[in-house]
Amino acid sequence: MIWVPLVLGLVAAQRLGELVLARQNTRRLKAAGAIEIGAGHYPLFVLLHGSWLVALTVFTPWTTFPNPWLVGLFVMLQLGRVWVIATLGRFWTTRIITLPGAPLVRRGPYRFVRHPNYWIASLELAVLPLAFGQIWIALVWSVANALLVRHRVRVEEGALSERN
Repeated sequence: MIWVPLVLGLVAAQRLGELVLARQNTRRLKAAGAIEIGAGHYPLFVLLHGSWLVALTVFTPWTTFPNPWLVGLFVMLQLGRVWVIATLGRFWTTRIITLPGAPLVRRGPYRFVRHPNYWIASLELAVLPLAFGQIWIALVWSVANALLVRHRVRVEEGALSERN
């Protein structure tokens, strides 16, 4: 079986579906008076996640058999991602969109940790390459992601502080 294109194709399809949902939610929120904060760094996240998939596709032999334990962990992370999206519902986007006056979500995974989506995405960027033996992809993209997420969390915390 050709594992790499199968797994990465599923991940790419999932991400594209999420972008469609995020765009719909962003439009609805903006129509309701929400504003976007920190739009300037958003293209860097798109570039980071897109190049991660491209690097995995290009540098991983397509017949590489993935580590089943790490694939299982990646699937668990996907369940966490779905939990985050379901918890935020119409407020979930891939951008920092804030609706003045809306209460902060404090249920679901947000009861346990702030910014669970960033934790999940950070783990995904490491776990999937490791499942295919691509340590260098896990390391390079994890470091780049950590730098971006560090900035983004500061921007998001600033935007959310007005709603506390």
